[in-house]
Amino acid sequence: MEPNQRLWDERVPIHVASDFYDVEGFLAGRCTLGALEREEVGPVEGRSLLHLQCHFGLDTLSWARRGARVTGLDFSSVGVQAARELAARGVNLAAARFVQSEVTLAHEVVEPHDIVFTSWGVLGWLPDIDAWARAAFACCRPGGLFYIAEIHPVAWLFEATPCPYFGRGRRFTEQTESTYADRSASLANTTEHFWCHTLGEILSALLSAGFVLEYVREHPFCCNDILPGMVKNDDGTWRQPDGGVDIPLAFSVRAHRPNEAQTPPSPRRPPRTLQG
Repeated sequence: MEPNQRLWDERVPIHVASDFYDVEGFLAGRCTLGALEREEVGPVEGRSLLHLQCHFGLDTLSWARRGARVTGLDFSSVGVQAARELAARGVNLAAARFVQSEVTLAHEVVEPHDIVFTSWGVLGWLPDIDAWARAAFACCRPGGLFYIAEIHPVAWLFEATPCPYFGRGRRFTEQTESTYADRSASLANTTEHFWCHTLGEILSALLSAGFVLEYVREHPFCCNDILPGMVKNDDGTWRQPDGGVDIPLAFSVRAHRPNEAQTPPSPRRPPRTLQG
């Protein structure tokens, strides 16, 4: 995790300055949340919302603008500091709170929230998907909502360097010279480690943690052009070009933590080596 943290620490100032994130546009009032997240999470006014793996906080602060009492959490101290500075610059955003922590330890540093939210490019950085789900459950108050929108694991099979679908907990390492937000940028920290989790493993982890799934949806669009040749839609999402391979590019899950009296027993998990 330490090389990944150094990588993200270095990426933060590049991302803050990038056209991709358009910080000035955000400060002028632009909402960084996609229509998918806004519609599926629903109204947040007056509710406490915890954003796990929040990077430098634009989506977190967009939820604050929609009326939530927000806490953002990320393992990058540079990202957390940048988020705090943006909150101080934004109108009516100074009450937003940002905490540095590795995500699987989130429940040790923040209290339970009404909504636990996370999105886009978060799970591949985690070696232990079960620990992530348990932490998310512990951060969600009884009766509270959990939501994730994420790149579909099938999509990674179509990258130039494909990620195997059945990673089975193995760590994969790549060298990266730039970043998705500014491909002209040159990085000093070029090593990144990642883990591939199947959709079945992700859903099973949430179920085993104790969540009750409300729905799982798969989508033919994504948050950015993760594959070559993708076309931008009018709503800012990206899809395969006409005639391209019709694959799921994203998925979303909405779930809730039962009230304590209604909490079902956690299902038994089969050994990872038998999954798939």
